[in-house]
Amino acid sequence: MGMDGASLPHPPALLLRAPCMLGAVNSSVLSSLLPVFLLIGAGFLAGRRGWVTGGAIRDLSNLIFLLLAPALLFRTMSTVHVEQLRLGPVAAYFLAAALIFAVTLMVRGFSRTSAVVALANTFSNTVMIGIALIGLAFGPEGMVVLLTLISLHSLVLLTSATLVLELAVAHEQARQPGGERTPILRTLGRAFYNAVVHPVPLPIVCGLLFAQTGLTMPEAIDKPIAWLGQAFGPIALVMVGITLAATPIGPLWRPALAQALIKNLVHPLLVAALGWLLGLRGLPLQVMVVAAALPIGANVFLFSQRYKTAEDLVTASMAVSTALALVTLSIVMALAGRL
Repeated sequence: MGMDGASLPHPPALLLRAPCMLGAVNSSVLSSLLPVFLLIGAGFLAGRRGWVTGGAIRDLSNLIFLLLAPALLFRTMSTVHVEQLRLGPVAAYFLAAALIFAVTLMVRGFSRTSAVVALANTFSNTVMIGIALIGLAFGPEGMVVLLTLISLHSLVLLTSATLVLELAVAHEQARQPGGERTPILRTLGRAFYNAVVHPVPLPIVCGLLFAQTGLTMPEAIDKPIAWLGQAFGPIALVMVGITLAATPIGPLWRPALAQALIKNLVHPLLVAALGWLLGLRGLPLQVMVVAAALPIGANVFLFSQRYKTAEDLVTASMAVSTALALVTLSIVMALAGRL
């Protein structure tokens, strides 16, 4: 969007277009979120009917975390060339995420639970909701900016969160009765190793390294990997619904609402402020702000299950964040148009 008056429509034309623009924004938000609600609802029905119970839930979680997610992450990164990434616009997003993550750890203390909650405060649903929403609202130019973020989103946030979680696990084990204190360098080394040799960061790194070779994946190998990756989103959201069926949201609605407000409103506001300070204007900043306003992504839920902490809170927060996004995304997108 131009910053000078000559590039802007005349006031009457702007007034006539405003209701249409607002209607398009609301339609984009609804069309992007409705499939998410339907998949979570399908999982909720399956959970309430008892179609998936007990140990099957853990097995399904392992299938998603250990097979489907790595396939998606590897394939996403396998076509990303470092020299093509536009890192400027995403700097504000990650700087805001780092600040929120750090403040969450400071307020809640250093633990697995705090790390998972901090990840929920900063990790957006950029793929399941973001791609459809940004494509409808900002077109191909906006998609280039979003895909740059997506290519780094999991690499930066999930790898960092894994490192913090592994350090938290080591810290908690050392504090247990009879737990032996390990030298800090050995603890850091073990945490870093566990953070890299992990079902999330490892396929990201491998995919990125493969992309730099310039090789092309043979179709016979690429197709099954693509199918596995495509299964991740739907099955992960169904899994959220299954867990939601067994999670009493009533007692958790206050903390879940607090998490949703941080993710849906505080994160985009901070991105907007930092982006403005960094000199970002127009479409790149708008896309980053809207991406920050997206609801909590399903990977946070998988991390809470993987590390057996805050599972009920994360499930409730995802549900509230996604529902609240129908309102908050419309507001953020309308305001982002002025940046």
